[in-house]
Amino acid sequence: MSEKKSVNRKEKEATVHEFAKLMEEYPIIGVVNMNNLPTKQLQNMRAQLRKTVVIRMTKRRLIKKAIEEAKAKRQGIEKLEEYLEGMPAMIFTKDNPFALQKKLSKNKSSAPAKAGQIAPKEIEVKAGGTNFAPGPIIGELGAVGIKAGIEGGKVTIKADSVVAKKGDVISDKLAGILLRLGIEPMEIGLDLTAVYENGSIFTKQVLAIDENKYKEDMCQAAQWAINLSVETAYPTKDTTELLLQKAFRDAKGLGISQAIMVKDLVGDILARAEAQVQSVKETAGC
Repeated sequence: MSEKKSVNRKEKEATVHEFAKLMEEYPIIGVVNMNNLPTKQLQNMRAQLRKTVVIRMTKRRLIKKAIEEAKAKRQGIEKLEEYLEGMPAMIFTKDNPFALQKKLSKNKSSAPAKAGQIAPKEIEVKAGGTNFAPGPIIGELGAVGIKAGIEGGKVTIKADSVVAKKGDVISDKLAGILLRLGIEPMEIGLDLTAVYENGSIFTKQVLAIDENKYKEDMCQAAQWAINLSVETAYPTKDTTELLLQKAFRDAKGLGISQAIMVKDLVGDILARAEAQVQSVKETAGC
């Protein structure tokens, strides 16, 4: 074996051991896809995350060997292998998986689409005016599914148009149109594909929580629980006062409807009787 091959082998073994050691040291282990991530962007993200996140890159084959080496002490970590997508790298942290996803999402930025890229989400072009002068651009817009016309000497997009669905391959024509419209549908950043914690795997679909929607759902669930408690007369710390108020209103309503003459209801009963008399008079034309 040549000296060069021996050195390369030792370097690869050292890399595998380094990754395996990090997997044993950190409780949270993530896999990211670094496709289409410019070097400058990566350097900026590393600088911003270095206090809480360790990012390591190497060949997919070496990552798999490191996972194999670490699985004796990290049960179930081998499940991460199926999430080594695109240009994979690994991140290590002590943050919880959801905090990690939020942190990485905040460090993403928008970018123009390029031909051949996969749409990360539905791409929609909104209706409205443009700065385009009338000409071939109308046909070019139509070729990618955008309805356009002329208003006030300028090209106008007549209706909202979905030009790509999530997972579609972006064509050269569409990429050019989106660029001219100033639409940047792509996201540049670390694409977290999965995270390992205590034997469990959390995919990006699970981790990408809409916090506002989550808060709304929690508030709605709490309101439903209170309503159910009140309707079934189930007393709790939060509903006892509401139950007493409801019982008072129900008792008062029953007393008035049945003309039960008690001190607190006399005024209401007389007022109800007067209203009924007035109604009879109006009906009789008196």
